[in-house]
Amino acid sequence: MPHHSRLHKLHAAGQSVWLDYIDRSILANGALTQQIADDALTGMTSNPTIFEKALANGTAYDGQLASAPDGLTPWQLFELVESDDVRTACDQFRSVYEGSGGTDGYVSIEVSPNVANDADATVEEAHRLWKLVNRPNVMIKVPGTEEGSKALRRLIADGLNVNVTLLFSVEAYARVIEAYLAGLEERMKNGGELHNVGSVASFFISRVDSEVDARLDAMIKEADDASRSRLGALKGKAAIANAKLAYALFQRHFAGARWEKLRAKSGRVQRPLWASTGTKNPSYRDVMYVEQLVGPDTVNTMPPATIAAFQDHGDVSRTVDAGVDEARALLQALASEGISMTSVTDKLLAEGLASFQKSFDTLLVGLETKLRSLGRAPVASAV
Repeated sequence: MPHHSRLHKLHAAGQSVWLDYIDRSILANGALTQQIADDALTGMTSNPTIFEKALANGTAYDGQLASAPDGLTPWQLFELVESDDVRTACDQFRSVYEGSGGTDGYVSIEVSPNVANDADATVEEAHRLWKLVNRPNVMIKVPGTEEGSKALRRLIADGLNVNVTLLFSVEAYARVIEAYLAGLEERMKNGGELHNVGSVASFFISRVDSEVDARLDAMIKEADDASRSRLGALKGKAAIANAKLAYALFQRHFAGARWEKLRAKSGRVQRPLWASTGTKNPSYRDVMYVEQLVGPDTVNTMPPATIAAFQDHGDVSRTVDAGVDEARALLQALASEGISMTSVTDKLLAEGLASFQKSFDTLLVGLETKLRSLGRAPVASAV
């Protein structure tokens, strides 16, 4: 029976399963509502890459694009179809949102990559998207850059739901937790309600292993036999270790006097969300980035293939706060081999922002091609 399924067990262990995917067909044909029932699905994240594929490959958006008002830029047309999908998804998750008392049932929509390093522009765009979608269970995605953290504090004080994305380093995450707490404190001081403000911090997992493993492989090529096995034993472990230290930080900051004051006013914890949890290396277990990070107050946003794999053969036990000392020791061992996590996570953040920008650009080009095929001339985007 579905309600005894592995994904339901994961939910019972305190981890929410969000779908890292959106497309109009699953919203229209009942597939999403079915998954909400069968796979204990309690939220959804969207991003430009996902939209780009859906828009370019399918015909689901053709009708709306063909009948859209004249004079819209590709960017405005993208927002038109994207906000429609996000609104529909919010409505399909509304019962989850209400049933969980606002803990769950969120759908994320992302601010443009052009504002990643500008707090004022991020705040302005977040408010615009918030009004455009106009649903209590929408979450605005803001990158976890220094400027993004400043924006987070202001948006939380304003009462918006925020998903902080592209977090790779524990240091950047510490800054995000501080911004979240400060935002709630400011909101409380101004007499605002806290119970209706939701936030998650999206910490990226598999990409950390891809980068660390590549560096280890380069060293293994040059190494003598004795060093080879020592270096080989460090592969495929950094991402989980890094995330475990992030969770330890979460446990520390959402406890104690400062947090209790906010909790007394119905403030919610900002849950860590594990993102990029599809396994990229085919020689690793396909559900390792789910199994090794299970525990209370967490979210795992999974691509459809990872959800299916976990439903088939995932193991559920509380792992997220086990072996934290080993996690620290592993990162120290990497440092002593000359692999600095700071250098790894700095590179991943830069690459993440660049790939995010590239997805947006590709998306807009794809949209122009699509418009031409529908017999419409695209309007030049204002720069």
